[in-house]
Amino acid sequence: MDVVSQRKRSEMMSKIRSRDTMPEIKVRRIAHAMGLRFRLHRRDLPGSPDLIFPRRRLVIFVHGCFWHRHPQCHFAAVPKTRVEFWSTKFRNNIERDCRVSEQLIRLGWRVAVIWECQADDIGAVQRLIRDALDLPIPNGC
Repeated sequence: MDVVSQRKRSEMMSKIRSRDTMPEIKVRRIAHAMGLRFRLHRRDLPGSPDLIFPRRRLVIFVHGCFWHRHPQCHFAAVPKTRVEFWSTKFRNNIERDCRVSEQLIRLGWRVAVIWECQADDIGAVQRLIRDALDLPIPNGC
């Protein structure tokens, strides 16, 4: 049983953004402070990546831990109501993420992910970005 009305839950869910989220903005600020320049949400690329470094053929996704199921993260808890719905939703999200990464790799892009829970640690984000810039082209998901 949900603790809020269906109308209130719908209102709450409608406010969840897919772009320009706080974790994404934090990562963008850190990358910009590092002197890096990038593009945002190119719709011509699969998955419309959050940050795109065209000359380096690198895309970075800033994934929410809950929606994209960050392994062993406390933000990735499964809701206690409508478990079957959520399980299917999460499974589809993970499959889509994998499919999008594979498509980008086939197009010659390198793919990196920064998780929502990592976005608060400036040093960790800087390391992740530096490491991603040096990544070799991966072979798939």
